Amino acid sequence: MWYYYVTICIIGYLLGAINFARVICHLKHKDISSMGSGNPGTMNMIRSMGLFWGVLTLVLDALKGAIPTLLGSLLIGPEGMYAGGLSAVTGHVYPIWYKFRGGKGVATAIGVFAVASPITSLCTFPALVLLLIIFKYGSACNLIYLTVLTIEQGLLYHDVLAVSILLFAMWVLVWYSHRENLSRLISGKEHKTNLIKPIKRIKTDKNYPKSSAK
Repeated sequence: MWYYYVTICIIGYLLGAINFARVICHLKHKDISSMGSGNPGTMNMIRSMGLFWGVLTLVLDALKGAIPTLLGSLLIGPEGMYAGGLSAVTGHVYPIWYKFRGGKGVATAIGVFAVASPITSLCTFPALVLLLIIFKYGSACNLIYLTVLTIEQGLLYHDVLAVSILLFAMWVLVWYSHRENLSRLISGKEHKTNLIKPIKRIKTDKNYPKSSAK
């Protein structure tokens, strides 16, 4: 059984270490680290490259979390499910391909919860989008969303110590990766993400998404 854990964790980490924001921007001859906040993740992609590329980044990063989570669930069970998920989030935050400088892990964690708790994830995701539209602080909204899902799963698996530990570790990792965002939130200097503006652009720009990468 131990080799299942090792295999899932390796697959999860290596998948998580693929940063699709960097890949997309590289294909567009751009460098996401020099754009906007510099973070290679969904929120910065929306601000810097447009809604289309931001959503594409979200979907691809979420798949990185979903695949090893599903694999772990099928081969082992709840423990393997979150072992794979935590590995993917760790890979995203500390990718070996990019000198261990990655994103914040939110989109990848969303993929983990999409497999682990699909109904709750689906029902609460619109609330995340609504919060983001109203308050415009992606970091705060994302952390609230993931905290709600973590609590829900923690209550569901409260009698499984390994799952509780893996869940807590993933939650701490994502919050720790947002330490600079939290500092900027406290000081009032955090970057805002306006979802309405890129949506309006899609309606008025016939060349979208091509024009968003210019």
